[in-house]
Amino acid sequence: MSVHLVGGGATTAADAPLHAPFVAEAKSRANLAGRARPRIAVISLHPEAEEKATALGELLSEAATDAGIDVHLTAGRAGEPIRFDAIAEVDGIAVGGGVVEDVRAGLEPLFGELRRLVADGVPYLGVSAGAMIAAEGSLGGGSRIGGVVVSPEDPDEPGDELQIQAGIGLVDVTIEVHVAQRGMLSRLVAAIEAGLITGGLGIDERTVLIVGDGELRVEGEGSVWRALPTDGGVLVSTIGR
Repeated sequence: MSVHLVGGGATTAADAPLHAPFVAEAKSRANLAGRARPRIAVISLHPEAEEKATALGELLSEAATDAGIDVHLTAGRAGEPIRFDAIAEVDGIAVGGGVVEDVRAGLEPLFGELRRLVADGVPYLGVSAGAMIAAEGSLGGGSRIGGVVVSPEDPDEPGDELQIQAGIGLVDVTIEVHVAQRGMLSRLVAAIEAGLITGGLGIDERTVLIVGDGELRVEGEGSVWRALPTDGGVLVSTIGR
């Protein structure tokens, strides 16, 4: 099964096709388990977690074209870990956005189990922060490296230093999101130049990167940006187009 990483912004019924491949994989997993309707865990650690979890669940239901899905919603709180039963006996796992440090911390106790489930064929969908923490090394929310601004910030509120923390480890490259819409490509490039990461992929909003057994797939209206270190700098290109 695959890891589906959405760069954010895909929140309306018109965006349901972006999530259809994930739902289709969850249905295949359910069929193998003898279930007609897939059970999908939807987890949100957003400041408005209940609203966001419900909205993502409804969007996934919209993406189901026939028998529908059984959605299991979990609305978490910052500082409180998500319980193991949130992902027990499911055919798909969807993690929404929010403050990336809060999303990472809330799911950290489940990282090993998440890796096991995905290795066993359960597809993973990460949206925004949920996509960022899928990597081995997860970018934080900081906008400065060595005190130098590397991504947009409020001029009246100096940003934090960029930190790299351990992510779930479902993909082996760092993931950046909201790239074109929030000017985040510069942060990805700067992190590579500073030696904080060895390379990364940046995903635009309303765009999904699907990482499976074959080639990388890109769906949606935006781009996926590949940034790799090279002699004297960083090489940037797009993939899947």
